[in-house]
Amino acid sequence: MDIKVEGKSIAEVEADALLVVGFEGSAPGGPASGLSKELYDSGEFSGKPLEIAILHRPAGLKVKRLVLAGAGKSGEFTAAEMRKLSGAMLRALKPKGVRSIVIALEEPFRSDDFAAAAVEGALLGDMEANRYKTDPKKNEKQVASFAVLGGSQAAVDRGRILAEAQNFTRDLANEPANLLTPTGLAESARKMAADYSLECEILDQDRMRQLGMGALLGVAQGSAEPPAMIILRYKPAAKPSSKDHLGLVGKGVTFDTGGISIKPAEHMDQMRYDMAGGAAMLGAMRAIAQLKPAIPVTAIIPTVENMPGSRAQRPGDIVTSLSGKTVEVLNTDAEGRMILIDALTYAQRLGCTHLIDAATLTGSIVVALGFVNIGAFTNNQAFLDKLMAAAKAEGEKMWQMPIDEEYKEALKSDFADLHNIGGRPGGSVTAAMFLKDFVNDLPWVHLDIAGTAWLEETKPYMAKGASGVGVRTFVRLAQNW
Repeated sequence: MDIKVEGKSIAEVEADALLVVGFEGSAPGGPASGLSKELYDSGEFSGKPLEIAILHRPAGLKVKRLVLAGAGKSGEFTAAEMRKLSGAMLRALKPKGVRSIVIALEEPFRSDDFAAAAVEGALLGDMEANRYKTDPKKNEKQVASFAVLGGSQAAVDRGRILAEAQNFTRDLANEPANLLTPTGLAESARKMAADYSLECEILDQDRMRQLGMGALLGVAQGSAEPPAMIILRYKPAAKPSSKDHLGLVGKGVTFDTGGISIKPAEHMDQMRYDMAGGAAMLGAMRAIAQLKPAIPVTAIIPTVENMPGSRAQRPGDIVTSLSGKTVEVLNTDAEGRMILIDALTYAQRLGCTHLIDAATLTGSIVVALGFVNIGAFTNNQAFLDKLMAAAKAEGEKMWQMPIDEEYKEALKSDFADLHNIGGRPGGSVTAAMFLKDFVNDLPWVHLDIAGTAWLEETKPYMAKGASGVGVRTFVRLAQNW
């Protein structure tokens, strides 16, 4: 889709559809005011969120359709709501054969944040998870261009970069596990790094064995697919003013059967997205490479397949992690935290001063927060506050969870330094406590995205499947450092 800024006035715009935002009890102004007022007066349109009304061949305008897009109450309309609105309108118009769309931003919403969000929404809404459908008509009706009237070129470019990075993440997480193995994920990372001038290093199984990554290798040993550790480095052109170095660590389990502690068959097909945390870090690095923040950023993605093969680790096995600490594996389905601890330790060896990990880690976080909020845990409140401010600006909801020392009691082992699980009570918290034991005193945030990384059904503004959650937040955090 061609993304651009529209420089003409509303009256002079030529397109298949002109989107005008309408609020509850308030018709848009300008050349479209008379036409929209009729729809309000008749009750055909009220301005409720994601409501749509279409006028064909509107008098006084050159566009083929005037589209009123409902945005709810004007005082509650944020850039996040603009993103949803833009995506929903594009998805509603695309099946109608609309090929060119212009969205008009009126004051007080004519700002860079709203312009970027409009572009993001359109590109996110346009993506379909139909790559492997053989229907020759699946791409017949496509939107060829989307333009923003009332936005700057810089804002439009930023929106495009972010949305393309998020869609890159969604594409990876949607891939079936037979087509995206750990080796395949590493190759995707290598190609992306080459395309966007990032440094890339891939640690293979032999190198990880030499280093002593026993926690990660223990998970991988049940699969015929070899594991990999992906390292991507972004270095700003100018020397940073501080020694801060952001580390982004993402869980990359390309398929998770649970291992010997095997999962129920129902919904196991969705375990293709158990690498959504790693995919989010790859997407974030893709955007960071283009937007060039002032802080160095390194992404570390440990990637494995968790299978119950003849060599798989067993409940009761004890492994030695890269940190030197030993872990008794009580449940092989608690594998994500095992690969993350070696990655977190390695990130510290690479000089990262601030760590964020993202992982589809526990079902417990879904019980606690549903499919709305990411669970956020930290050992440093100031760092989490900074991250949550970035998340709020990007419309990605997070909720802080407790991480009191008392929870660590559940991880005590009679045979090793700690267990890899703490039982059912507070499962997401004890998982976070397990990770915390390996970050020492560095500022660290753990994000459990198990409830937000996958959409169980198609939304008005986005297709069913991987959501790409986290990408925009990580990029904004780096840019605002």
